[in-house]
Amino acid sequence: MILSVSNVSHSFGDRVIFENMSFRMLKGEHIGLIGANGEGKSTFFGLITGKIGPDSGKIEWANKVRIGYLDQHSVLKKGTTIGDALRSAFDYLFEAEATIQGIYESLGNLSEEEMTAKMEEAAILQDMLDNNDFYAIDRKVEEIAKAFELDNLGLDRDVTDLSGGQRTRILLAKLLLEKPDILLLDEPTNYLDVRHINWLKNYLTHYENAFILISHDIPFVNDVVNLVYHLENAILTRYVGNYDKFKEEYEVKKTHLEAAYKRQQKEIADLKDFVARNKARVSTRNMAMSRQKKLDEMEMIELVSEKPKPTFSFQNARVSDKVVLRTEDLVIGYDKPLSKPMTVTIERGKKIAIVGANGIGKTTFLKSALGLTPALGGRIDLGHYLEIGYFEQEIAPSDNTCLEEVWQEFPALGNGEVRAILAKCGLTSKHIESKVRVLSGGEQAKVRLCKLLNKPTNVLLLDEPTNHLDVDAKEELKRALKEYKGSILLVCHEPEFYADIVDEVWNLEEYSLFA
Repeated sequence: MILSVSNVSHSFGDRVIFENMSFRMLKGEHIGLIGANGEGKSTFFGLITGKIGPDSGKIEWANKVRIGYLDQHSVLKKGTTIGDALRSAFDYLFEAEATIQGIYESLGNLSEEEMTAKMEEAAILQDMLDNNDFYAIDRKVEEIAKAFELDNLGLDRDVTDLSGGQRTRILLAKLLLEKPDILLLDEPTNYLDVRHINWLKNYLTHYENAFILISHDIPFVNDVVNLVYHLENAILTRYVGNYDKFKEEYEVKKTHLEAAYKRQQKEIADLKDFVARNKARVSTRNMAMSRQKKLDEMEMIELVSEKPKPTFSFQNARVSDKVVLRTEDLVIGYDKPLSKPMTVTIERGKKIAIVGANGIGKTTFLKSALGLTPALGGRIDLGHYLEIGYFEQEIAPSDNTCLEEVWQEFPALGNGEVRAILAKCGLTSKHIESKVRVLSGGEQAKVRLCKLLNKPTNVLLLDEPTNHLDVDAKEELKRALKEYKGSILLVCHEPEFYADIVDEVWNLEEYSLFA
C-alpha cells in the first residue's frame, strides 16, 4: 500500500470538509478525484501532502515514497528562467553535492574517527549522485525541454514572460524529471493546448506508477483513470472504472436511495398515524407502544442534499454596428512580434472560437482588441455601440468577500439583490460571506462570471472561461452562450465545449511566426 488515510476529519471554520474519511492507494492505481466546485478536492491534496493538518485521523505514506505534486496554484517566481525551473527538479542532488563539498573542506579539522565517519557519509551521498545521473543533468533538462517544446522559447527565458499553458508545461516537465513514485495532478489540463493535452493523456494512460488526478475535463478523465473517488457532502466514495462507469453506478445508487427514502417516509407516516390513534386506548396501547419503539429505533435514510446548481443568463445590451471588429495587417506581440500581419473581420452576432498552441498569441489577440496590449503593427478598429464583456484567463483573487466584490461592481443594487445574483451562480450563503481568495478556483470563476452576467453586453471576449468550472457549471455556461444574442470571441482548449456554440473556429497558428 502506498497511502493510507484513516478516519480523517477536517473543517474550515464552521464548514465540515471531511468527516471520518478513509482512503487507500495501491501501486499502479490511476485515480480520478471528482466532485463539484468547493467540495474539498484541493484540500484533500493539501492534507495528504502535509500542507494542511487534519483535525483528527491518520495519514500514512509507505516508506521512501517520492511524491510529485502539480498544484493548480503553483507560482513560478519572476527572475527564474525556464532552465532554472527545470533544474530545480534536482535540488536534492545539488544539496547532496554541496554537503559533500562541505565535508571535504572540513576534513583538516577532524579527528581520525570523525574523518572516517564523514568520509562514509560522503561516499553514500556520492553513490546517490552517481545512481541518479547527476553529471548528466544538463542533458536531461535539454531532452525534456525538447519533448515539451520549451527549447524553442530559450532556456534562459524568464518564466513570467510566458503564457499560462507554457508555464503549465514547465511544471509538468519538472515533475517528470523528478521521477516520483506517485503523481498528484490538480487540474493539469487547464491552459494546455490540445496537442499537449493529448500528449499528457497518452503519458498517463501508459504510466506504470500510481497517480491521483483532479480534473473537470471529463473526456480526459475517462481516458486515463481506472478508479474514481467521488467527494460529496464531506463523504468520499470509491467506484471501480472510469467516469462513465461512475456516473452510471451513481445514478443507480441515487435512484435506489430515493425509492428507499419514499418507502421509509410512508412507513413512518403510517406508524405515527397508528400511534396517534391508538396510544390512548387501553386495548391497543401496547401495540401503539411497540410501533413507537420501532419508530425510535429506526435508522433514518437521508437523501444527499442537492448542491445549488448555477443558472446563467447574459444580459443583452442594444444592438451593435454590423461590423464589430476589423483588423488590417495587425501584428500582435510584446517585445517581439508573435504573428504575421492579420486582416480579419468579425460581424455582429458571430460566435468564434480562437484555438492554437500555447504561446501563439490567443490571449494577446483579445487584449489587443481591447486596447490593453498595444499592437506592434497594422491597425485594429472596433465598431460603434459596443458594450464589451471580458473574462480574463488569470486574475489575482481579491481580499473582498464575494458580496463586497459584486457590490462594488453594482453599487445600486441592494444587499438582498446582490446575494440573489450570486446564489443564481451556484454560490451558497457561506460562499457569499467568504473572502474570494479562500474559495476554490471554480467558485472564484463563478464570482467573476456573476459580474459579467449582470452587465448588459453585446460582445463577449472570453479567455478560457471553463478552467476550474465543474461539470454542471460548464453545461450551464454552454447553454447560456448558445442563447446569447451578441457576438463572442472565445479562447478555449475544449472542443467538446465550444463545438455547439460557435459558427467559426480560428486557428491562430495560421498567422504564427513560429508555426
